[in-house]
Amino acid sequence: MSKQPTSKRQWRDGAAPSAKKTAKPFKSKARPKDETRKTASKPYGQKVSDDLKPQNAPKQRAAKARKLVVRNPNQKIMERARDLKERRSDLSRMEPERLQKVLAASGVGSRREMEEWINNGWVTVNGKTAQLGDKVTPDDHVTVKGSIIKLKWADRLPRIILYYKQEGEIVSRDDPQGRVSIFDRLPQAASSRWVAIGRLDINTSGLLILTTSGELVQRFAHPSFEVEREYAVRVLGGLTTEQMRNLTEEGVMLEDGLAKVERIYEQGGEGANKWYNVVIKEGRNREVRRIFESQGLTVSRLVRVGFGPIGLPNRLKRGQFYELNPAEVANIIKWADMLLPGERRRKKS
Repeated sequence: MSKQPTSKRQWRDGAAPSAKKTAKPFKSKARPKDETRKTASKPYGQKVSDDLKPQNAPKQRAAKARKLVVRNPNQKIMERARDLKERRSDLSRMEPERLQKVLAASGVGSRREMEEWINNGWVTVNGKTAQLGDKVTPDDHVTVKGSIIKLKWADRLPRIILYYKQEGEIVSRDDPQGRVSIFDRLPQAASSRWVAIGRLDINTSGLLILTTSGELVQRFAHPSFEVEREYAVRVLGGLTTEQMRNLTEEGVMLEDGLAKVERIYEQGGEGANKWYNVVIKEGRNREVRRIFESQGLTVSRLVRVGFGPIGLPNRLKRGQFYELNPAEVANIIKWADMLLPGERRRKKS
């Protein structure tokens, strides 16, 4: 009997095993999904032939990301940070929220899963079978599949972390190929779950923002807010002055619509490789790569260096994360025109 390939790459590609030993993958303890879910889920940012895709591959081991340690800020900022951390909103004044949104924020599952479970009749509110469109308050009692759920409400300041994503990592919790996910590397959020603000495909590195606030995700990622995304792009070859002008003034028509660059300028390079700084206001799949491909150029490296008011910290290395302190989080909340805990929106006169 022939020896089986020892690495995931060899197993996927059908290559002969090499002499180099690889770590044994451990079995995932995640419960199996239904077949509909498996077929609907596609790897993000990578095209692979269906015949070559391994189904339910063993999960790869992932080393935990290191935390970037910074010097404590001055005393005034630390006092403000302590005050913000202790603030709480009055739950009795909270407006009713959609059931699936609250369940997802409470860590029961994704919002889409919660909608399916509500449709299947697996969720009750105050003893009655829930319907899509139902809203709940902190006084309501919710059960899912017979289990009482302790709902979590956004009554405190959310958490925000910045992660320097590496190439080869995916931004998903669900992957039948068993590839390393950024969620495998990051620490777990004690009372909720991390949600990534936008995605980066498997071959793109750089700034990834994660938070415990669904509302903040909406403010960053929704196209209507037109939040700027900044990238460092390396290509083989270069753009002419006329091409750069066309990209900013007229844009380029892609298969999913017109794509326009807000700003673009050359950043130097060595030999045939040139670096460009590119700013766009959308987050469509592989948009920056496709924009350069439309000009006859292939992107060899893509790094996100900024998203809205947040830039990739200079000291943050690949595979590291940094958690914003409460004062920094409050500044982001203000930028997003959201309320801090305990605040009330002033009525317009």
